[in-house]
Amino acid sequence: MPLQKDDPKSVGGYKLVGRLGSGGMGIVYRGRARSGREVAVKVVHAQYAQDAVFRARFRQEIEAVRKVSGAFTAPVLDADPEAERPWMATQYVPGPSLAALIRDQGPVRGTALRRLALGLVEALREIHRAGVVHRDLKPANVLMAEDGPRVIDFGISRAAENHHTLTETGQMIGTPPFMSPEQLTDARSVGPASDVFSVGALLVYASTGRGPFDADSPYLTAYRVVHDAPVLDGVPESLHPLLERCLAKDPADRPGLDDLAREFVAALPETGTDDQATVTLRRDEAALVSTRPAAAADPGPPAPGKRPSRARRLWATAGTASALALGLTGYLLLGPGLAEDDSRAGTQTTGSTPSRWTTVPAGWKPWQTTVYATAARGVKEGRGIAAGGSMNGPQCQVYEGAVHCAGDGVLPVRLDALTGRARWRADVLPAGTGKGGYSFSVLGVTDDAMLVEQTYDPHQGDDVEVTLAALDTGTGRRLWQRTVNVEAVRPYVSGGLVVVPDDGGRSVTARAPRTGAGRWTAPLPEGQYCSPADTGDHRYLECVPDLVPSEETTLLRLDPADGSARRLTVPVGERLVGTSEGRLVLLEPTEDDEDEAFAGIRLLDPDTGEDRAVRFAEPLEGNATLSDGTLWFATSSGQVTAVSVRSGERLWQTRTSLEQPSDVTHDPRARVVYVSSASGRVAALDTGKGTLLWEILPRARRVTNQGWSRSEVLLHEGALVVATAEGDLFTLDPAHPGRKPVTG
Repeated sequence: MPLQKDDPKSVGGYKLVGRLGSGGMGIVYRGRARSGREVAVKVVHAQYAQDAVFRARFRQEIEAVRKVSGAFTAPVLDADPEAERPWMATQYVPGPSLAALIRDQGPVRGTALRRLALGLVEALREIHRAGVVHRDLKPANVLMAEDGPRVIDFGISRAAENHHTLTETGQMIGTPPFMSPEQLTDARSVGPASDVFSVGALLVYASTGRGPFDADSPYLTAYRVVHDAPVLDGVPESLHPLLERCLAKDPADRPGLDDLAREFVAALPETGTDDQATVTLRRDEAALVSTRPAAAADPGPPAPGKRPSRARRLWATAGTASALALGLTGYLLLGPGLAEDDSRAGTQTTGSTPSRWTTVPAGWKPWQTTVYATAARGVKEGRGIAAGGSMNGPQCQVYEGAVHCAGDGVLPVRLDALTGRARWRADVLPAGTGKGGYSFSVLGVTDDAMLVEQTYDPHQGDDVEVTLAALDTGTGRRLWQRTVNVEAVRPYVSGGLVVVPDDGGRSVTARAPRTGAGRWTAPLPEGQYCSPADTGDHRYLECVPDLVPSEETTLLRLDPADGSARRLTVPVGERLVGTSEGRLVLLEPTEDDEDEAFAGIRLLDPDTGEDRAVRFAEPLEGNATLSDGTLWFATSSGQVTAVSVRSGERLWQTRTSLEQPSDVTHDPRARVVYVSSASGRVAALDTGKGTLLWEILPRARRVTNQGWSRSEVLLHEGALVVATAEGDLFTLDPAHPGRKPVTG
């Protein structure tokens, strides 16, 4: 819906572009961050902003959403509960609500109903695991995204262990057709079983288009919720016994989530031609291993004159509940079972061969720890400094059998790649400083030196100090350090050297990583700011005028041997993503400036300037990774697309259950690409056909602001090292992803 005359144009730095809806507490807008990322911005109504109860309720909602993470909820990205009109920004979920879907297309049946049911169970699993009770599950609060349902609006939720509520003012807060009896009779007694009641009511509505207690007035509806049996006419017979238990008046008589999901699997078998995946069953509570007969492609139009089935129309509109729900099917059919049965968990699936996986290093076992773990040397504890506010999760690199990490508020640390033990942790510069905020970046690890950039903000303002330090990888001892001027360029590693801006900021000097000795000096373009582009070992700098707009970007490559410069110019907006067969690969944006999509590729010969344009059949978006002549795009909804650099042809497209996935990590030896999410989900896909080989459940212990955060998958001699945005680190054997890690 368009903005109205009195609507604000921006909130909290987010440009508002339309209305998504309004409710009792506020208005939800469609917004856009400065980066172009779309968000949903919820703003409390002006008449309630000064009401202490409503402000407290909104603050409670923010706290509740921040506790919850998962593929079936929308994460909070930013919020200000103390603003004049409190607001919250969450991940934007394109897709209709369940209410709108039923209104426009009618009841849901068959496989689509099964996917919805299992998706809701998984959402509740994440919500309750965080110690939160939603308390307002209704069709308007379930969004049908492409990759499965999302539960939103935690406005009247509360922590399960907190018996104080904000419903003691005589108001009936909730939606009577989907409220539990205890919400209407004794709000203090509401617990997780109340959400199970609401799921039962939701599924009656989804399969019939009406609620189980509908009446002509909300008061009569509430009376029926408390006193009458549910009306299940039109609900599939196989669901009657289970939904009657979900809708029991006594919370103790309702099924738990494990029983609920197991019985949904039995009562709603896979049916229809719209099934997109089959399930490989595993006896492991950590891994969800799915196989797909082919890449998840558009099923295409029906045959001429043939009307598509309702299930197929639902598929086209709402998409499938993600592969996670399907993997959950296999887990629930067998139960947790033998958690240590490594011979079965993670067995290769369709598209794999016995020789795909490389043997893990001798002495390796799966482990899980954090970047804050107690270190054997140096700074023992890892949580002693404040973050600098860059919102960067820890960056890690594997080098010589160790994982080297640093990040926003994360001191440089080395962990043993075999055991996960923290060997050493370096101090801040200057040592012992405890005030202000600190951010660290791992520029590279080479020649037994870890190159770290430290940004120190003593007053949490604009007065920052940037220091480059080289740390011995064996001991953490500081080899050398240098304060740098980053007004023109930040330091970077290229060709085994670290390139450092000089004091004046108008030139750079290449230095030896271990000694800091200068090798050569080269000037930077006058009046321009340059940033290193990740194009492999020998990096290019992308330079643009510092103060005035420009239509061109200068690509500058400094030869690691002597610093001699090679310059090219490209249109502003083209993104350099790497090199292929000696040519620079640039992504060309679409003509729509507000669209973060790409229309094609430009291949540029750096020696001759000759270029060739390659167009995509349709625009592509997402994080782009280039490796071995293929571009992989990973979208925020978990979809991965492979594209040939030579032709621009789409090779395959597969949907995963990952929320906000990382850049793709390519393992050419195993013919696999990996993606991970902020919650610690990891998926493996075959590079040839895009077959989803396996996925695992979330491993992160803590997830906040996952929409902005990064995670990454690193390769280590046949094993995987996964670093999440909140500092969790864990390893996997890709041949047996379900093995339980040793936690530290």
